[in-house]
Amino acid sequence: MNVAELLADLQSRQDEAAARAAELRARIEELAAELTETEARLTDLATTREIIAEVAPTGESEPPETNTTYQAIVNAFNQHPDQAFRARELHELLGMSTDEASVNITRSRLGRLTRQGFLTQPGRGRYQKRT
Repeated sequence: MNVAELLADLQSRQDEAAARAAELRARIEELAAELTETEARLTDLATTREIIAEVAPTGESEPPETNTTYQAIVNAFNQHPDQAFRARELHELLGMSTDEASVNITRSRLGRLTRQGFLTQPGRGRYQKRT
């Protein structure tokens, strides 16, 4: 094989690898877009489920897990009565999961505690114990 044939072979291999890389990049972009859409849908569904559970109670008491979560939130505000928290900060303080769906559920709970008069909102997205 002479140098010209070797260079032509290398160019062919390089072109094939470049085409494959372009295909993979396009596929990654498609998957990233699908993942973003799916995560948004998951967050919407979790929030919707929580809101419906609050608005249309089934007559049964809330599961112990939910009562425990509400109690942990109330205890955190009782321990820090002068501090305002964002939902994500509260999750970090309590060692709870900080995924978007869980934080959205806590935002809903904080809204409920605000409507019940236990909390106030000193700023957008911030909650503090009513004094």
